Amino acid sequence: MTLVLWTLADRWSAAFKPSAMTVVAHFGASCILATAHLALLQHTIWFASWYWLPWGRRFGTLTVENWERFGVELVIYGFIAGICAFLHSRMQTQQALVQKLEVERQLTQAHLKALQIQMEPHFLFNTLNALSSLVAQGRNREASKTLEHLDTILRTTLQRRAPEKVPFAEELQVIESYLAIQQVRFAHRLQVKIDVSPEALEGLVPCFLLQPIVENAIQHGIAPLEAGGLIETSVKRIGNMLWMQVRDNGCGIGSSLNKGHGIGMQNTKERLAYFYPNAHEFQAISPLGGGYEVTIQIPYERTMA
Repeated sequence: MTLVLWTLADRWSAAFKPSAMTVVAHFGASCILATAHLALLQHTIWFASWYWLPWGRRFGTLTVENWERFGVELVIYGFIAGICAFLHSRMQTQQALVQKLEVERQLTQAHLKALQIQMEPHFLFNTLNALSSLVAQGRNREASKTLEHLDTILRTTLQRRAPEKVPFAEELQVIESYLAIQQVRFAHRLQVKIDVSPEALEGLVPCFLLQPIVENAIQHGIAPLEAGGLIETSVKRIGNMLWMQVRDNGCGIGSSLNKGHGIGMQNTKERLAYFYPNAHEFQAISPLGGGYEVTIQIPYERTMA
């Protein structure tokens, strides 16, 4: 009976759902099974009494087909059906939870891939605009160097599979190539200072983590200034955290707020929230000395050898 009920629950989802129809169906089934079971027991007693006379003389008059025994049969059926319903409900709940988590994981992965796909064209279009400007000004040598750096960035990017993390040493190559592109564009107006500790180079970070922040520093901080400015990038390990900071001495928070941080900054925040939920820090401020400063702290993860 247990196997039949379990199989029925798998094939008929409403088998254990509380409803008038279900109660009537189970009551009817319990009555039929109780009657059949009692009849089988009674005929077994009669059969045994006929072939085993000593046993028959002692138990041959035993009658199990009565209302008391019938009630016991109904209680047994209800107990078995209740246990089956409880276990089946628990299994369905667990399966639904697993399916929900899997769907959420797939949606998060898809969302993260969409974010990265969204950001990389954003960077590419900005670089192509810079190239167009150089060509229009007849600065062909600078345009050629810019294409070389762009080739380096694109090759590195195409070898990655979003949304994996990468060693910061690899991420630094992208940042340096990007800054080289911008230095060709801005010439003496852009000064760059990069300070990275050896341990930081071995740490894992989400790909394209600092590049959009550096890009914002140039676009919203340095570009509006006639005299240009300085961008400082510092990365080091502090205890179990990887500390990263990008700072410029440009227009400051007023200009940044007016123009917005664009796709790159929002992308960075969302990816940090995905990779390090409740385990990271993101701070963007305008220091007293002017400019704009973005600081990120994430758990330090060493690159596997």
